[in-house]
Amino acid sequence: MNTHDIPLQLTQFVLVITAAPLLGGWVAQCRAWLTNRPGAGLLQPYRVLRKLFNKDPVVAHEASLLFRITPYIVFGGMCLAGTIVPMFSTGLPFAPVADAIALVGIFAFARIFSALAAMDVGTAFGSMGARREMLVGFLAEPALLMVLFTPALISHSTSLTTIVISLTTAKLVLYPSMAFAAAAYAMVLLAENSRIPVDNPDTHLELTMIHGAMTIEYSGRYLALIEWANAIKLLTYTAIGIALFIPWGISRSGNWEDLPLTLTILFIKVTAAGFALAFVEMLLAKMRLFRVPEFLGTAFMLAVLGLLVHFLLGA
Repeated sequence: MNTHDIPLQLTQFVLVITAAPLLGGWVAQCRAWLTNRPGAGLLQPYRVLRKLFNKDPVVAHEASLLFRITPYIVFGGMCLAGTIVPMFSTGLPFAPVADAIALVGIFAFARIFSALAAMDVGTAFGSMGARREMLVGFLAEPALLMVLFTPALISHSTSLTTIVISLTTAKLVLYPSMAFAAAAYAMVLLAENSRIPVDNPDTHLELTMIHGAMTIEYSGRYLALIEWANAIKLLTYTAIGIALFIPWGISRSGNWEDLPLTLTILFIKVTAAGFALAFVEMLLAKMRLFRVPEFLGTAFMLAVLGLLVHFLLGA
């Protein structure tokens, strides 16, 4: 590891925590444009975070220490996940720990604390949201692992860094197995980030909430940290999809000379992904909760089909 790699790693960390709300604002703005509305602007998530940080949190008397520390744990976990994913360079200090299976474990760790904190106060909506969130996680995590195994088998490693290097240096080949994995990953991304059709991040109807029901008791800086963590999670999932399926443009070594070009390419990819997400959400409607297992079951089957195609056909 070179000494100049550390500032690049810090650059990615700062980029993740500062630019994540901008992606959420871009998706919301694209949805507004696609439905002939002016929208609140790209900076609306930053205004919301500033407002929440300026408010004093209101905590129930029955809340334990777990309820208070969970926002910090979730925020820290999402920051760690966003930092280890290779976004614009593979030669960073955290590259050796960028393991795909460990990354799924970080997301699961944050989900468990969120569910426990939602049940900690003992409200009906919090417990209901926790059960729904664990149902989604129980179905989404196996599908995500199956998706990650396809590029891992192609590159013979579960390291995201090795996967990126292997796919970018190999001959340009169209893998049918990766096409199935990409479709499954898109479905998992929608479910894991509480997006339509699995969940509606803008709804305020408690009976239809999944993730929102878990955070309904939070306010002030606690809610700000959770909302910020959700934005980082969406950016991280987008970066994982870029690293797995369109890794071209990611630098193989941490060089400051390549930084402007790689950041420009990353900006274009994330912008296109945000518009695609808004377009999909505009076309689809929120499904009933009992249809979510079918949705994620389809994602799992597509991911398994990608694995079978790679095993049987080597493609």
